[in-house]
Amino acid sequence: MSDFSQDQTMAPAAPQSDRSHQSNGSNGNNGQQAAENPRKLFVGNLSWGITTEDLQQLFAEFGSVEEAFVLTDKFSGRSKGFGFVTMSTAEEAAAAIEGLHQREVDGRQLAVNVAQPPRPRTEWGSGDRNDRRPSGGGSDRRSSFGSNDRRPSGGGSDFRRGR
Repeated sequence: MSDFSQDQTMAPAAPQSDRSHQSNGSNGNNGQQAAENPRKLFVGNLSWGITTEDLQQLFAEFGSVEEAFVLTDKFSGRSKGFGFVTMSTAEEAAAAIEGLHQREVDGRQLAVNVAQPPRPRTEWGSGDRNDRRPSGGGSDRRSSFGSNDRRPSGGGSDFRRGR
């Protein structure tokens, strides 16, 4: 058994509430998780200096904040410039949108909207980017990148004669 599979079997299962962002339709609720949650807000165009605590304090002015987080780069730890906030009620969320959308905070105009459910991820090459990518294995890749043109001639008779 590899190290990866051992780590995977020992990892504790996440509580159901933490899985709400992972909607694959296989949980038996007929895709209800993918429905829009009017209490969860997307907050965009954040200043790089805004922290999760700052975001929570900003939205607390409009009601009780259940959850707030700023997304950060996993390597640098720097803010990605957006986050999510979940308010206690839909009315508080609507008030936060009304009060904070296009409001200037740290020199940047915030974008505050009801968060959209994540789109299901598709396999690479299955229609993304207007179908510009090859959709299969390596055989398409070789011909589409012109690698045949880059191969050495193999030293044929024309090569030796300088033709």
